[in-house]
Amino acid sequence: MADGTTHFTRPDVAAFLAFLNSQEGPKMEELPPADAREMFRAMTQMADSPRGEIATVEDRAIPGPAGDIPVRLYDTRPDRAIGPVMVFFHGGGWVIGDLDTHDGWCAEAARQLDMPVVAVDYRLAPEHPFPAAPEDCEAAARWVADNVPCSGLVLAGESAGGNLTIATALTLRDKPASKPVIAIHPIYPAVTTHNDWQSYRDFGEGHLLTEGSMTWFGDHYAADPADYRASPLDFSADGLPPTVLVTAGLDPLRDQGRAYAAKLVEAGVTTVYREGVGTIHGYINLSQAIPSAKNDIRGALTALKAIVAEATGTA
Repeated sequence: MADGTTHFTRPDVAAFLAFLNSQEGPKMEELPPADAREMFRAMTQMADSPRGEIATVEDRAIPGPAGDIPVRLYDTRPDRAIGPVMVFFHGGGWVIGDLDTHDGWCAEAARQLDMPVVAVDYRLAPEHPFPAAPEDCEAAARWVADNVPCSGLVLAGESAGGNLTIATALTLRDKPASKPVIAIHPIYPAVTTHNDWQSYRDFGEGHLLTEGSMTWFGDHYAADPADYRASPLDFSADGLPPTVLVTAGLDPLRDQGRAYAAKLVEAGVTTVYREGVGTIHGYINLSQAIPSAKNDIRGALTALKAIVAEATGTA
């Protein structure tokens, strides 16, 4: 039940939601996963900004725990000195999303950070339920550390990918890769399996990510709530690397993201917290339909660039 508060909505967000909510046809949670994936691809092709100019975009396959994992490398420099590399995990409730749905953001991150970005196409549920996704993400991060010339890893991801960012950082905290994780950037992450949050009640309908779709994602993913990779909010954050954590003001996941940022601060982790007031879950790949999202993306990446520079002594 909503608390009766009127929440500010940006004009471009309101226009996008009005368009989205006027569309006829089945909801995502009423579709088979394969059709839902096509729906998501179609939405991002329409609503996201194009990739733009970038020197290198290379698709590869790397070894994973259950076969090859597709990855895509972005870089603004064909000849680059050794430095940090970002490993990016896309969102989509662990069921939808791929390298193409987040192509625009990855290219923009490579440009703004002046850093190579490796996007990871981990296995999806329900064909590959939990813990397939975090196992692939851990394997990909270790592969990048071992095989891409770099001084350290920056882990990033949005929504389900934000969960995978934190989960991978926790795994590599306890069992380090050959290069250190120097910073992480969870974007409106899912950090627990329980839904007792005011933001869940306030924004669970009509704001893109719905109560029905969250249930659908969770049922397909079948995560174990007792596993730190499913519910990192319930486990220690001590020793995590410097973090830029982002939420969206009109997101059902907002309050759990706020709670995790507080947990990081309490654990003594260098933490930058940013909230996109008046915007919705999923905005990082909706920046054509929601132009104000470009400012949110730029601001978060600026903060991340500063955190990385401080962590690596290059500030």
